[in-house]
Amino acid sequence: MPLVAHSDLPTFARLAEEGETVLSGNLALQQEIRELHVGLLNMMPDAALRATERQFFRLVGQSNQIAQFYMHPFTLDALPRGEEGRAHVARYYETFDQIKRDGLDALIITGANVTESDLSLEPFWEPLIQVIDWACENVTSTLCSCLATHAVMQFRYSQKRQPLGFKRWGVYPHRVLDRRHPLVSGVNTRFDVPHSRFNQIHRSQFEGQGLKVLAESEVAGPHLAVSEDGLRLVFFQGHPEYDIISLLKEYKREVRRFAAGAIDVYPPFPEHYFTLRTQAILDEHRERVEAALARRAPVPELPEALIASSLDNTWHDSAEAVINNWVGIVYQLTHIDRRLPFKDNVDPANPLGALRETS
Repeated sequence: MPLVAHSDLPTFARLAEEGETVLSGNLALQQEIRELHVGLLNMMPDAALRATERQFFRLVGQSNQIAQFYMHPFTLDALPRGEEGRAHVARYYETFDQIKRDGLDALIITGANVTESDLSLEPFWEPLIQVIDWACENVTSTLCSCLATHAVMQFRYSQKRQPLGFKRWGVYPHRVLDRRHPLVSGVNTRFDVPHSRFNQIHRSQFEGQGLKVLAESEVAGPHLAVSEDGLRLVFFQGHPEYDIISLLKEYKREVRRFAAGAIDVYPPFPEHYFTLRTQAILDEHRERVEAALARRAPVPELPEALIASSLDNTWHDSAEAVINNWVGIVYQLTHIDRRLPFKDNVDPANPLGALRETS
């Protein structure tokens, strides 16, 4: 939540010049305080549906201990689901029609599993376009995660993701490129983010369309970017919502796929994630797996419990800081009626201008 300049102390002006959000005393008194309503368009398959809910709910909930958040999960009917997934959605999720009727202050769109080389061939393509078109007219800000970023960049900016030729996965250091943008205010100048993908949107693709990259890794490329207005669309290319064991679970799935013959090459380690001791344990496990396959014997289970205690989470605090900034900006700009995106004095083409006017 922002500072209130309740006196003419010069420090308030200095902080505002550095990009901090500082409200004038008069504006603070005029603000109408209420809860925030955040939508979660969960496009993940059944196996990851609930874990993804928890990850994003936790990230939003832990980001700010003052604001009250109402989370509204929904999904797309076009996505294939099994009986259990359909039952979960039917019982706990809202419909897109309900979302449109009641309105949202902010929206998060998760990634999705894909099977086609061209995203436009995926079943979520047209329904996702409908959600984005509605959100851009009715929601203060929409945060796109990973695959959602790639899809929106393709259908809204005509920028297709580029194949890497390998799987980029691991935990990578990133640097903030514009410290004055309010989304990265107070965030460490260098922070870690997990990545897991085979494709990438490059910095030149973002900037060529007038979008601004705010945080980038020398190895993993851009992570955080914003639309040309600075807020309406926020793009994550990494996975700051990941739990400490998310990459371990993914590595375990890849080992199982190798054992089942679904992939030909034993999976490499996620980069910058396992300690040297853990890597040694997993190398021994690989030898046992390969020996079991050669004997056509049952494959041993990966010693997950032995490994989990040695993992470090080096990204969650920075992720919380970015999300806290995001919900704070939305809180200041959104209309008291959550069916409307902005207060009457906010220019939708330059919403951050209203923040600068208040300092």
